[in-house]
Amino acid sequence: MKTIGKSRNVKPVSSSRDNGDTEMDNDLHALFLDELADLLSAEQQLIKALPKLAKAAKSEELAEAFRSHLEETKNHASRLEAVFSSLGEKAKSKTCKAMKGLVEEGSEIMDEWGDTDAGDAGLIAAAQKVEHYEIASYGTVCTWAKEMGHNEALDLLQQTLSEEKAADEKLTELSEAANQEAE
Repeated sequence: MKTIGKSRNVKPVSSSRDNGDTEMDNDLHALFLDELADLLSAEQQLIKALPKLAKAAKSEELAEAFRSHLEETKNHASRLEAVFSSLGEKAKSKTCKAMKGLVEEGSEIMDEWGDTDAGDAGLIAAAQKVEHYEIASYGTVCTWAKEMGHNEALDLLQQTLSEEKAADEKLTELSEAANQEAE
């Protein structure tokens, strides 16, 4: 069996395509599991970062948005564990380097801009980068889940994707006031 990267034990999966290309499906399934592990790490990193963002926010409304998203993020991590379970896999995480970098950027904004109006605008910008990364990542795994017929996983992942989009919209609303205050 052909593998990508590290050797993996990959179960054959059925495909919505009827071309008998199980090797491609196995590779996609392995990639899918790898991306789910990356996303679980991303959510775990955010669980640690969001309380710091809430504490750094000058605006109480922004702080509350971060606290509220923390609870959603905990649900996202639990939902990812349920996705793994729906696939008959043990939940695992793999360090998400992209999220690590995004969290570091948020920390730099907190250090450089502190408790200022511009700091809130910067925190929102950092948070929206995170949301856009998550929207892209969850959109991708939704597409793959649909392709491979993982309907239960797809339903769970789509719930999170919808919540990430809503969080981004909330941040956009908050940015209007933060940007005006920072001017």
